[in-house]
Amino acid sequence: MLKWLGHAAFELDLKGKMILIDPWISNPSSPVKVTDYHNVDYIVVTHDHSDHLGDAVEISRTTGAPVIAVFELANFLEETEKIKTIGMNIGGPLKLDTEISVYLTQAFHSCTHGAPAGTVIKTEEGTIYHAGDTGLFSDMKLIGEVYRPDIALLPIGGFFTMDPVQAAIAVQMISPKIAIPMHYGTFEVIDRNPEEFARKSKELSPATQVVILKPGESIDLR
Repeated sequence: MLKWLGHAAFELDLKGKMILIDPWISNPSSPVKVTDYHNVDYIVVTHDHSDHLGDAVEISRTTGAPVIAVFELANFLEETEKIKTIGMNIGGPLKLDTEISVYLTQAFHSCTHGAPAGTVIKTEEGTIYHAGDTGLFSDMKLIGEVYRPDIALLPIGGFFTMDPVQAAIAVQMISPKIAIPMHYGTFEVIDRNPEEFARKSKELSPATQVVILKPGESIDLR
């Protein structure tokens, strides 16, 4: 099960394994609280901006879950925050167990430590691509060809990332079964209509189903 927690934060429940991605749980539209998380196995962070690193440190301290991030960011968090981390880089895979593999992909954005990334999480139930914060780039086509995501989580807010039209072009390149918009509506500057993304995606990639979630809603991976 994949649940949207608002902004770019997602909860992934895989046969009893709980993975959080970019857990800014205290974002304005979040349906849950940081204190709701007691059993987390892994935390994946795409980059160190506060709306993505979010509450990862607090959740890691509370649950013991390691933070998976680009090497330099992982080292920084381990040294300064004294939490468990797993540092990796673009490529992979990182095998979490026999059924779950994590990859980091390129993203075109900015950050303070290391480099911005997207992440691909491969499981027996399906493959999820979380693009992180990124502009549109042509190698998204390669991400689609190499990892074949079943679900693509794409920012549509513009200003800092792709806007709805650019994100729809990303859908065309990646060709996932399902595309889910994220990273919009949290602030005025990224207030975008996801229906615009859905319309343009249908035009460019009619085989892809666009699912517009509300914070707290989820989708089955199968």
